[in-house]
Amino acid sequence: MNLLKRFCYVLLLSLVLVPSVYALEIEDASITTQIVQRSPIDSLNTVPADVDKLYCYTRITGATEDTWVTHVWYCEEKELTRVRLPVNSLNWRTWSSKRVMPQWKGAWRVEILDEEGQVLLIVPFSIF
Repeated sequence: MNLLKRFCYVLLLSLVLVPSVYALEIEDASITTQIVQRSPIDSLNTVPADVDKLYCYTRITGATEDTWVTHVWYCEEKELTRVRLPVNSLNWRTWSSKRVMPQWKGAWRVEILDEEGQVLLIVPFSIF
């Protein structure tokens, strides 16, 4: 009986101390020139250099508790900005934006990270 009691205590502690397990999934992600009514108006792989601002739209599922994702914007291999975005339900839409300078041509990407910093998805695009 004493052994069973200890086992239950250890099990209870592990449930309390270990963070809950959830599986965030990126259901949709795109680079777009505008968000209208919480949705992207286009999905671009290549972008002309005269565009002023871009958005990285992300639809996330699987959050069983409030959490966040981070959008990390890169031009070539240089990190330009990090944007931390809340995720507050099982099916959540969010986005970040980045002003673009005409001289910033080349290969771009946005890495979408979970709260532990693990890459969930990479959204590549190019500016020409």
